[in-house]
Order: sequence, then structure tokens, then C-alpha cells
Amino acid sequence: MAAGRGRRLSPLTDDRPKPMVPVAGRPILEWSIDALPPEVEEVIIVVGYLKEQVTKHFGDRWHGRSIRYVIQTELKGTGHVVHVARPLLDRRFLVLNGDDLYLPSDLRRLAGNELAALGLHLKDNGRFGLLTLDDDGYMTGVSRDEPQGSGGLVNVGAYVIDRRFFDYDLVPIGDGSEFGLPHTISSMAQKERVRVTEAESWFPIGYPQDIEPAAEWVKEHLTREDIRQTDD
Repeated sequence: MAAGRGRRLSPLTDDRPKPMVPVAGRPILEWSIDALPPEVEEVIIVVGYLKEQVTKHFGDRWHGRSIRYVIQTELKGTGHVVHVARPLLDRRFLVLNGDDLYLPSDLRRLAGNELAALGLHLKDNGRFGLLTLDDDGYMTGVSRDEPQGSGGLVNVGAYVIDRRFFDYDLVPIGDGSEFGLPHTISSMAQKERVRVTEAESWFPIGYPQDIEPAAEWVKEHLTREDIRQTDD
């Protein structure tokens, strides 16, 4: 998901899409794509704001993976993003935020499930929603209503789902003009078994002051051995 402008990250996003903001010398989206499990053969990037920068940079192939693009002309939330890409989704697929940093090992564990969401235990949930699960580790809900600082299992915006997702109505959030992906998956989880996989680490980038610590996170976690690098 790489269509948004990222206004909180201004002025860094005044002349580039948020996923193309450099961290440790590379665009955020490069780190995300190269962290994908080896079995991922094709990447679909949903673009919008200054989309040409993304399409020019990655082209139609990146480190051995086919790249395709879908344009989101209206920003109607993360649930809507998946529906925009629906014509290209015919199998089980991962959905990731294009402006967060993930561990390759976490994404491999996530991809090993039929349906799943990735969460990370934090003492302070900050601006992020929390996942709830049953005693067997399956999702029961997701909420953004908890006060900041309450902590818990934070939803980190990484999921593995399949076309069953499209059998469920998108869940409106906020004033109803947007549709939430985690909220729709939560609705799906009332009938389907959606595993919650716990991450070891994750770095969300929301503000300019996040760039320097994000670079330190990359240096600590994303070594040459971690990232799948193949010849085109």
C-alpha cells in the first residue's frame, strides 16, 4: 500500500511519496519489498500521489520479482486499497504498509499461515490500534479506542489473506468516508480463523524525527543476510 501522501512526514513528502523517503540510503519501500519471503514471486504496488517516482524506480521487475501497479485515485482507507487491487489478486496474498519497516523473519512466519495478522507487544500503544485474540491465538477483534499508553498487542499493518476477504463488506471507520482493512479482517474473523502472529520487531515511520532512528533500526535488524537479494 503506497498511494498516500504522508502529510505527517512533511516536508519530506512535499516532493516525493512517503514510501520513497530514504532511510539508510534507500527508499522505505525498497526495504519492505526486499524483506518479503522468498516464495513471493510478484509484487503489486498500489500507487497514487506522485506515482511516477515509484514506477520509474522499481520498473516492472525488482530483484527477481515481477512488479505490477494499480492506481488508487480516491483515498478511501486501507480496506479500499485491497479492493482497488482485486482484479490482480487470485491467490493467497500478503498486504503490507508501504511505509513501515518489517523483519524478514516476521514476514516469513506470517506467510506460513492461511489467514493471519501480524502484531507486536508494546508497553505503549501510542497512535496504533490493538489486536485482541482468543486463547488459541486467533483474532477476535481490533480497536483504536484504547487510550494511548495502555499497551498491548499492536496491529502493525501486515496481513496474509485470500479472496475470501471480498465476501465481506468493507467496514467504515471515522466519519464513514474511509474503510479499514484491519476492521474488515476483524469482521471476517468472526467466521474465519485468522491467526495472530507475533512480531519480534517493527518500525513505523510517521514523522520526520523518525527517519534517524529508523536508519539505526535498519542497521541493527536488516543485515545483508536477512534481505533476499537476487539478480534480475
